Amino acid sequence: MRPEVVALAIIGLIVFGTIAFALLSVRRFRMDPHEYIVGSRSFGALLLWILLAGEIYTSFTFLGAAGWAYGKGAPAFYIMAYGSVAYIIGYFYLPLVWRIGKDRGLLTWPDFLIDRYGSKTLGIGVAVLQFFLTVPYVTLQLTGLQILLRIAGYGHYNATVAVSAAFMLVALFVFTTGLRGAAWASVVKDVLVLGAVLFAGIYLPVHFFGSPAAMIDRVVQLHPHWMTLAAPTANYGSAWYVSTVILTGMGFFMGPANAQAIYSARSAQTIRRNMMLMPLYQLVVVFVLLAGLTALAVMPGLKGTQADQSFVLLLQRYFPAWVLGLVAGAGCLAALLPASVLLLGAASIFSKNVLSDAFGVATTDRSRMFWTRSLVLICAALALVLWIFEKTSLVDLLLFYYNGVTQILPGILFALFWPRVSAWAAGAGLLVGECAAAYSLHVSAGPWGINPGFIALLANVAVCVCVALFFPRKQSAKPLQGQQF
Repeated sequence: MRPEVVALAIIGLIVFGTIAFALLSVRRFRMDPHEYIVGSRSFGALLLWILLAGEIYTSFTFLGAAGWAYGKGAPAFYIMAYGSVAYIIGYFYLPLVWRIGKDRGLLTWPDFLIDRYGSKTLGIGVAVLQFFLTVPYVTLQLTGLQILLRIAGYGHYNATVAVSAAFMLVALFVFTTGLRGAAWASVVKDVLVLGAVLFAGIYLPVHFFGSPAAMIDRVVQLHPHWMTLAAPTANYGSAWYVSTVILTGMGFFMGPANAQAIYSARSAQTIRRNMMLMPLYQLVVVFVLLAGLTALAVMPGLKGTQADQSFVLLLQRYFPAWVLGLVAGAGCLAALLPASVLLLGAASIFSKNVLSDAFGVATTDRSRMFWTRSLVLICAALALVLWIFEKTSLVDLLLFYYNGVTQILPGILFALFWPRVSAWAAGAGLLVGECAAAYSLHVSAGPWGINPGFIALLANVAVCVCVALFFPRKQSAKPLQGQQF
């Protein structure tokens, strides 16, 4: 049998089997907005852990991390660090967010801001921002999916058509099952992805060089400075590394899908336990980076966005089609399932905080379900169109997303811990931060080598603090109920 047929058949079996498993797992649940969007706030520690990992560890982790290890070396190590920073920060404030959400029936980050600041305008603005920032993040998943399907097809099939069909299939899947279906599908995805990255990160270095240590020695021999960061002011130097870790760590939970995962937890203790356990997933990144470095030593010369394909091309060239099919199938799930949660998150905020709060549409459970499901398909179509016409590397897409979405965090933290901040102060800081982040699209590094998105965040905080000091909120913020830890 032809190798492309074997590889693509295995991928199809994995994707369809996972979707079927998830559909069977949720068939007994009645769909209403709370079940569809936040799983009736009933997820225990294990299912929440899997859901968070399912939406956080995506095709970027699977391909982009290896691509940066291949193409840039030590700067890729930031991917190992920022998740752990995020979990430390999240341990302290996310349980408070969960308590407020449960007490007041909140479903989204804009809901939280409206509740704390009493400003629908601020909430609607953040909802629109999150909706449009989610589109390029979904595009990231489609880029990863195309890479996998094109390589698994050995160049004999039109990967764009296959990606479009697979993506719309997953859009219909989340249209039907909501957040709980995505969580159960993530069970299969996480098992397969773990197996794939262990194979790529351990077996590949052993197969080609005898051990991971020997592989790293070979990389250092070929590229003497590949495993060390450049000077602080250099492009992608140590100043960029530190500022990027802080920026992405702080913005880690600011996406619309992250709010749903947090609100879906059964208790605040579930949130805290997950913040303690989630760093274990960072070990996955180590193996992916080793896979990228192995590809660099075995197959040098890939340039630009081709670096994202490095270790999968290695599998295509040196291993049987069934191995490529299994690894690529796991990678396809790492693209499709996070994309499904992202679509649901974007659709939820737009239906709840734009259509309902701004226009008085989708105010009943039935109409909100209709509009949320419809917007899942609309957001999917927008992401698909953007992906077809705009190609860039996986890491560039991710950094663009974090530069924008992190600007929401100051408003969240000030709402929890500094009652003096008003909606005007939070909104002014957010506006300045987003404008500065938009400018950062034109440069890869800011002054002194610092990530320009981090400078945008500092400007955001500075403006918010200044406005709050000179024009404080007239009424104190709503009290936090049950905020003890």
